[in-house]
Amino acid sequence: MKAIVIIALVLTAMTSLGAAPDGARLGGPATVDAHGPNAFGLPSPGLTREERRAFSVGNSFFRDNWVVAPASAAGRDGLGPLFNANSCSACHQDDGRGRPPESRDDVGMGMVVFVSPHHADGAPHPIYGAQLQDQAVPGVLAEVRISVTPELVHGTYADGSPYELRRWTLAFHDEGYGPLGRVRTSMRLGQQLVGVGLLEAVDDAALRAMEDPGDRDADGISGRAHRRKDADGTPRVGRFGWKASQPTLEAQIIAALHGDMGITSDRRPDEALTSAQRAIVKTPLGEAPEIDQHKIERIAHYCRVLAVPQQRGAGTAVVERGRALFADAMCAACHVPELRTGDASPIALFRRVTIRPYTDLLLHDMGEGLADHRIDGAATGSEWRTPPLWGIGLLETVNGHAHYLHDGRARSLEEAILWHGGEAQASRDAFAGMAAEDRAALVAFLRSL
Repeated sequence: MKAIVIIALVLTAMTSLGAAPDGARLGGPATVDAHGPNAFGLPSPGLTREERRAFSVGNSFFRDNWVVAPASAAGRDGLGPLFNANSCSACHQDDGRGRPPESRDDVGMGMVVFVSPHHADGAPHPIYGAQLQDQAVPGVLAEVRISVTPELVHGTYADGSPYELRRWTLAFHDEGYGPLGRVRTSMRLGQQLVGVGLLEAVDDAALRAMEDPGDRDADGISGRAHRRKDADGTPRVGRFGWKASQPTLEAQIIAALHGDMGITSDRRPDEALTSAQRAIVKTPLGEAPEIDQHKIERIAHYCRVLAVPQQRGAGTAVVERGRALFADAMCAACHVPELRTGDASPIALFRRVTIRPYTDLLLHDMGEGLADHRIDGAATGSEWRTPPLWGIGLLETVNGHAHYLHDGRARSLEEAILWHGGEAQASRDAFAGMAAEDRAALVAFLRSL
């Protein structure tokens, strides 16, 4: 209780502060002074008139619902026939984070579950494919209903204070196309979108330079880049998605349109149906492809130029104390405070600038507690991309809920830290060993980002 009071006082004090120092401009030139419900949805300042116009068009494509084909909504039909969401914003409400289902009859707003046969680690399910769709167009059976049940784990900090952790048990009901059988699953929530264009602008070479797969410096941290291929076959470093499985914003968007909404494109021209489902599902489809390259580019541009909220309370004693504790606990070994962008961004404003996302965008082994035991590309079942921390203190303000980590199990930042294991075990233990006032300071620092 004492820690919560300390954090509340700190956050109240932040609102009365004046101009932020340069270090608080987390997104460099793409930083905005915003801390309200729309903090994640603003365009970067300094865009050209043409870039702002493209932002508005992309915003429309991002938020509008796709509908069942055929429809009078030219160019916006073709939803499904199986899907998890009917718009981009359904998974990224207010450009923020998704949530798990709240009851057995609910569908997750921004939750997806990847699936593989238990014996074929990472391979698509022969009947249900790579991703479970819990919604369908009229006249078509949804693949499954998904429910998540919490299981609570109790522990104590070094000072004897109790804590409680939550993890999920998944259950599947009303399997529409036959038994799932014994499977491996990976539940994931849509992530907040602030600053993704800046992350895209970091050169591959800069990310590879931070790799240490053999832990040469013996610090226990051995991150590695997730090497992928772009659409033209060019080797690239993945950086988007919980497993860094996509190298560019366009690749991420095309994959989400296809897997989450059933929208075909030139790069993914076939409906997201397995051969077993094609023999059963007979429904009118939209014109192929159901989304053209222009719309994809506009959605990518919209996401690319979303601004980053500035840090709140930078320079205050408690936030700076928390920053020091964050570094002392070696959290910054993976949540790297500063990166530098390269020359390749289509947005001139984003080239050769310093940003403070608190990530290295590399894969790290996070231990058994967070493992999903399912291979994703070259990522093992216990590896996850370091998520950026900018904006993390505004999630509850923007989305009205707190679901941290890849599957939303953590209800607080403290709980998210305590789930860290593997390469982050020493940092987790350092946090658990701190005095209550120090834990509160570290969390206050995170909530300032």
